[in-house]
Amino acid sequence: MPARILGLYSLACMDREGSAYGYRISREIAERTEGAWTPGPGAVYPALRALVDRGLATAVRRQRRLEYRITPRGRGVLRGIRDRPGRPASAPDLSVLWAEIVGVQNAGELMLRRMRRAAGAVADYVDRGSAPEDVVRAVRAQALTELAAAQRRLRPRRASRRGIATPRRR
Repeated sequence: MPARILGLYSLACMDREGSAYGYRISREIAERTEGAWTPGPGAVYPALRALVDRGLATAVRRQRRLEYRITPRGRGVLRGIRDRPGRPASAPDLSVLWAEIVGVQNAGELMLRRMRRAAGAVADYVDRGSAPEDVVRAVRAQALTELAAAQRRLRPRRASRRGIATPRRR
């Protein structure tokens, strides 16, 4: 998974900035993750080469370094990712396997763990205050809206007079 994220993040950098090179991508990831992850050259350069091999980027030598540029095909891949909500439809749901790996009883419990972690990450982001106040306010409002919508969807279905569950209202 890290190689895939490295490649996709590299494409996003190229799309945003025009060109990128390995050291700069590594440095940007370290900054964006606040030092939690600093991929080394043994991870970055193979990911960049894989982008070139797949036709998603091109490499041009500029003095001592290779600069990478996104291709139209690479832009198409990014657009496809950005346009589809959530998990790609073609990706299998491996929640059941992950639940067993991490030692929980079922996929629902695993999803609850993920939800707690994600909600905690949003709260940490808001608490950190490193973003502009208007961005923090917007993220806080959007998170609360999403949680309220999820809460409405999680309410039990109403039973009808005939004993048949009726659909929840959205």
